[in-house]
Amino acid sequence: MEDEQSFSDICGGRLALQRRYYSSSCREFCLSCPRLSLRSLTAVTCTVWLAAYGLFTLCENSMILSAAIFITLLGLLGYLHFVKIDQETLLIIDSLGIQMTSSYASGKECTTFIEMGKVKDVVINEAVYMDPVEPDGISQVVPVFQVSSQQLSKVSPKNLLRFPVLRISTATYVQ
Repeated sequence: MEDEQSFSDICGGRLALQRRYYSSSCREFCLSCPRLSLRSLTAVTCTVWLAAYGLFTLCENSMILSAAIFITLLGLLGYLHFVKIDQETLLIIDSLGIQMTSSYASGKECTTFIEMGKVKDVVINEAVYMDPVEPDGISQVVPVFQVSSQQLSKVSPKNLLRFPVLRISTATYVQ
C-alpha cells in the first residue's frame, strides 16, 4: 500500500512524502525535494562571473577569470555532493531496526542503520530541547529528515515544520 502527500519546507519549497507499507512489520517513508533549479544555478554563476569580470577590468589579469570559472565549478560540485539532498528514506523493520538513507544530487548515498534494541522511542516533535541532565540515559536526538530541518534557526517557533526524531540510548549508539 502506498500513500503520497505534498508539503512545503521552511523555505517554501515543495516536499513530497511517500509512505509505503510492505507488511505490518515493515514500512518505508520517503521524503523527496525538488531538484536543483536552473534559475538559481544561473543566478549564482552570473554573479560570480560578473564579480570576476569587474576585478579583471581593474587588474587586467586573465588569471582572475580562470579562477572564477574554477571556483564556480568546484563550488557546484561541492554543493551537489555534500549539501543538496534530493531524497531521504526511512525504512523501519520492527524486528530488525531502522535504516536512514540520504541521497544527494551527485548520486552519493549516506546510510545509517540503528538496531531496534538501541532505539528508546520515536517522537514527532516541533522543537528539540536537550536536557543537560540525562534522567533516562538519552545521549542524543537524531533528526531523521535533514531536508525539513536544515534551517530551523530561521523559523519562528509557531511555524516550525514537524519532523520525526529518534531518541537513542546512551551506551549503545554513537554517531
